[in-house]
Amino acid sequence: MIDRLAALIEQTGLVAKIVLGILLFLSLFSWAIILSKSRLFSRIDPQTRKFLQVFRAGRGLADPRTLRAAAGASPLAGLYEAGFRELQGQLTGTNPPGTKPRNINAIGVEMRLAAAEEVRAMEKWMSWLATIGSVSPFIGLFGTVLGVMDAFEGLGDAGAASLRAVAPGIAEALITTAAGLFAAIPAVIAYNQYLQSIRSQATRMDNFTMEFVSKIETLYS
Repeated sequence: MIDRLAALIEQTGLVAKIVLGILLFLSLFSWAIILSKSRLFSRIDPQTRKFLQVFRAGRGLADPRTLRAAAGASPLAGLYEAGFRELQGQLTGTNPPGTKPRNINAIGVEMRLAAAEEVRAMEKWMSWLATIGSVSPFIGLFGTVLGVMDAFEGLGDAGAASLRAVAPGIAEALITTAAGLFAAIPAVIAYNQYLQSIRSQATRMDNFTMEFVSKIETLYS
């Protein structure tokens, strides 16, 4: 199978080889993003569960450094630090200090801003997956068109419809089409999968923000 594929590539023209090189680069680039995101989300889920266990275990509010050490990969750690920092700033500014936060809504705002930054970090390189998934088939189609054109030129030169005349062009067309699909399909699947994971994490961060604000209202009511 590999020898046959190598033979087909040998039959392709210069432009088709350039197309195949571009598709190979896009495929490798997309797989690098896929593996990076896979490692990211495989760490986030267990660390988030651990973070929530530690957060819900105590009645008060733990030091952010303690939670960061226990579940540093969870995006909830960043939200907690933002909310805790705003809470401490309000408590030190009250008179007398430490009695009650001045504006609980401001704590929720700070946490939502931190959540937006976490989502932005998780979305990094996602646009490239979408671009590769949408563009690669058209790049392969470009090579297909060139292969069909070569096939017709072969027919014109031969003066008759012989297999020897059309085989190089047909091979060139088929291999670029397959390469375009090979680059596009994993990128599209991964993009949809990771997009769903990011939405799930965004929902979880919204829920945690409400839980944190509710706990502050209970502690300082």
